Amino acid sequence: MKRIASQFKYLPTLAVAAAVLLAFFVFASATPSLAASHEKGMAKAGKASKTERVEDRIKELHAKLKITPAQEGLWDNVTKVMRENAVTMEALIKERTEMAGTKNAVDDLKSYSAMAEAHADGLKKFIPAFEPLYASMSDAQKKDADTLFHRQGPKKAKAKAKAKVETKPATEGK
Repeated sequence: MKRIASQFKYLPTLAVAAAVLLAFFVFASATPSLAASHEKGMAKAGKASKTERVEDRIKELHAKLKITPAQEGLWDNVTKVMRENAVTMEALIKERTEMAGTKNAVDDLKSYSAMAEAHADGLKKFIPAFEPLYASMSDAQKKDADTLFHRQGPKKAKAKAKAKVETKPATEGK
């Protein structure tokens, strides 16, 4: 009995160690996705810099949101924040890439944490710049923005909307 009791002391330690190891692998494998583009040309994303990709994203959003001449000033505020965020992230990605072979697990996690914090800080700067633009948008523009900025992206949002439309007539007839 004493042997069984002593094994249970180590079980929580083993569980914590496994969780830390799992977190390390999840974070390490997630890192390349941070550099991936939101655009269709994902193959191009690996070769283009973060600032080049953000310029493409700015052009894409300008067209899809149908920014009017009256909204250009508000749009300029949004693009300024997008460019600043891209410069910050590009520097962190470059630093992380340059030190990839020399980092230990703790350094790697700290680097990933710095990138995650920069991303969160970037969103905190982006939201106040985007809110006035969004408030100035027509209902059609807001609908487009809602679709474009939805976390699942426009393709999944359209698929969900289509699925709702297809199931609606079946439930209405009952």
